[in-house]
Amino acid sequence: MATPNNVTPTNCSWWPISALENDAGKSTEGEENQDPTDPALKSQDRLVLYHWTQSFSSQKVRLVIAEKGLPCEERDVSMPLMEHKEPWFMRLNLGEEVPVIIHRDNIISDYNQIIDYMEKNFTGENIIQLIPEPGSQLHSRVLQYRELLDSLPMDAYTHGCILHPELTTDSMIPKYATAEIRRHLANASTDLMKLDHEEEPQLSEPYLSKQKKLMAKILEHDNVNYLKKILGELGMVLDQIEAELEKRKLEYQGQKCELWLCGCVFTLADVLLGATLHRLKFLGLSKKYWEDGSRPNLQSFFDRIQKRFAFRKVLGDIHTTLLSAVVPNAFRLVKRKPPSFFGASFLMGSLGGMGYFAYWYLKKKYI
Repeated sequence: MATPNNVTPTNCSWWPISALENDAGKSTEGEENQDPTDPALKSQDRLVLYHWTQSFSSQKVRLVIAEKGLPCEERDVSMPLMEHKEPWFMRLNLGEEVPVIIHRDNIISDYNQIIDYMEKNFTGENIIQLIPEPGSQLHSRVLQYRELLDSLPMDAYTHGCILHPELTTDSMIPKYATAEIRRHLANASTDLMKLDHEEEPQLSEPYLSKQKKLMAKILEHDNVNYLKKILGELGMVLDQIEAELEKRKLEYQGQKCELWLCGCVFTLADVLLGATLHRLKFLGLSKKYWEDGSRPNLQSFFDRIQKRFAFRKVLGDIHTTLLSAVVPNAFRLVKRKPPSFFGASFLMGSLGGMGYFAYWYLKKKYI
């Protein structure tokens, strides 16, 4: 059996069946109308992705898949419904994290390894290569900005902006999310004591360890001084990227080509930068960092990348990002019939959040 973050071939043909039987992460759109004789369904190259819509790492992997034009069977693992903590998923990845991909006999559960695996194994005349051939200046630039952008503490930005909305402007996160995460922190110790894994004792230790680390991380992100510090460092990173985009304009002056971060070719660096700007916009930080006119090259880049087919397919309209996560969870929760108290609380919170979001969006658009 494959181990987490391992790309060694292993016979995992049983896994998608297990996931289906658990009714978790099921993506049924269009499945009923699929022709079972379709050769694509029988292909050994079938790519299966386990992800969550709002997971930043998942979004980046989905963008890579979409940019490369790869057929992929996506299965949503809802983190609000705690599906990433269920035994069937923990057997797939003890780290309880998404994304995870299955391809042939390989299970890959590390974000960076997933991208490298797809670049290495999915090639061809009609498949875009997002990482240029080694040895070129373009390759060096892509690796430089891949490392820089992947080093940004996006989980800290996300938790921090949820817990301290006063530092944001026009955040897309509803106010009830702040109260919900604070309630979760207050109940964390009690919840950890109540964890029951008698049926899966081999999973108890990694599960508890992961939860304790997560709680410690969120408590650190609740420190407003820490948040201001890392947001200041983010500004310096965006200054560097703004300057790099300006260099491209001078480097290719007079040439007819669409300019991206590393040159005239769209690369992985652009995927990562686009995903980063999208998340910052969602958190309510875009006015602080580029929409105030302070970084015009960054603004131009974001305007252009939003028009790309892959970007629209994966992330859609920034104003519908929250609904894309809340609505499916609300209906799946009802379908699974959880304990009445939890189910009612979550459903009411979800519907309340959708109502708040709808009001906010209509107010911004029409009033």
